[in-house]
Amino acid sequence: MNNLKEISVRKKEHIELSLKAASQYTISPGFERILLLHSALPEISLDDVDLSTQFLGKKISHPFMISAMTGGYQNAKKINKAFAEAAERFNIAFGLGSQRAMIENPSLSDTFKVRAYAPSIPIIANIGAAQLKKYRLEDVERIISAVDANGLAIHLNPLQEVIQPEGDKDYSGVLKAIERVCENISIPVIVKETGAGISRDVAEKLKGAGVAWIDVSGSGGTSWSRIEYLRTKNAIPGFEEWGIPTVDCLLMCRGILPLIASGGVRNGIDVAKAIALGADMVGAAQPFLVAFMKKRLDKELQTWKDQLRIAAFLTGSKNIKELKIAKYMTLR
Repeated sequence: MNNLKEISVRKKEHIELSLKAASQYTISPGFERILLLHSALPEISLDDVDLSTQFLGKKISHPFMISAMTGGYQNAKKINKAFAEAAERFNIAFGLGSQRAMIENPSLSDTFKVRAYAPSIPIIANIGAAQLKKYRLEDVERIISAVDANGLAIHLNPLQEVIQPEGDKDYSGVLKAIERVCENISIPVIVKETGAGISRDVAEKLKGAGVAWIDVSGSGGTSWSRIEYLRTKNAIPGFEEWGIPTVDCLLMCRGILPLIASGGVRNGIDVAKAIALGADMVGAAQPFLVAFMKKRLDKELQTWKDQLRIAAFLTGSKNIKELKIAKYMTLR
């Protein structure tokens, strides 16, 4: 199988396997350890709660987004179109999957081009950090321009790469490659993990490199090592639960850069908890993919919206600024 066909097959397998229960961490992202303090006297009306926020230069209605999932094989166009349209209807942000396939096989570019379906929301382009070392700046600028992106996500996935038989196992020089992109492109750079989490020391290095946002993407949701174990039989076992839980990533990294919380976020109450723990935005992918497959994506997004507003109301928070300082308890 040639490399381009191999990438497309792998992308298709990743989507299919992420729907299986066996692809999920058995450890928790940690949200059950956090209890937002209930206010029996919120002294506000639910109608007063406005959780709109600015993200990547655009005003969105709620501080959560449909995170990067797919692209680079033919059915991905249908999936990305549906997510982009839903994000536009709900006025939330949308992240594209890795655009490596777009660089290496331009015929797959159409699977990523969704701006026509989502003209007003933030769209985030996406490329792997390991691949940045070999791509020219012109390649990166081309994928940004092609999708009319408002931000670029550079994803870190050393766990997945080292487990994949065909993965890139040389992660040397990645920080320098990130710094080069930050210095030379005109839109904000988001660096995101892919489910194993970002620690404080890594966050500080990324700040020094000029990164604008960090998506901590902690453990507790989809495990990409588990997906690789499901996909291939000759991967080295033992890393099914490797990673830093999302809640712990937030507690470690808050105050360094604006944060996106993802990894095991499963409802609007988790979103509210993440904001109170220091996140500025929250992302999720797998629960929206499941909802899409069951033809209830809009219902799922509406439920998240309603849960988030009610959680804010029950802490007496009228807006994001107040929710960010909402009191909470930590269970042990």
